[in-house]
Order: sequence, then structure tokens, then C-alpha cells
Amino acid sequence: MSVEDFWWEAHKTLTELKLQRKFDKQLKKMNSQDKHQYKDARSKWEYALAKVVKEHEEKKKRKK
Repeated sequence: MSVEDFWWEAHKTLTELKLQRKFDKQLKKMNSQDKHQYKDARSKWEYALAKVVKEHEEKKKRKK
């Protein structure tokens, strides 16, 4: 997947699931963590996106 496609898909997912605030909060949290210090922007976004989507799905499952 090209970089542009990834950014578009990430943005689309965050918008549809209304997770932009949680995603931004996760990125901010990651900025202060040593293990994410040397990752590039795409890697950070991939990690943060996966984490907030996973949390969203787990929360959704618990409600059922």
C-alpha cells in the first residue's frame, strides 16, 4: 500500500469510527515513550491506529 493510500485509509477509519481524539491522544502519549522515539511517522500512525481501533472493538464487544 502506498503512503498516500495509508494516510487516506487511516483518516477514513478514524472519521467513520469517530476516533480522531483518541488517536491524537495516543500519538501524544507515544511521543514521550522511549520505545517509539526512533519510529517514523507512518509506523507511529500504524501503531496508534491499530491500538485505538482494537480498544474501540473491545469496548463494542463488552456492550453486547
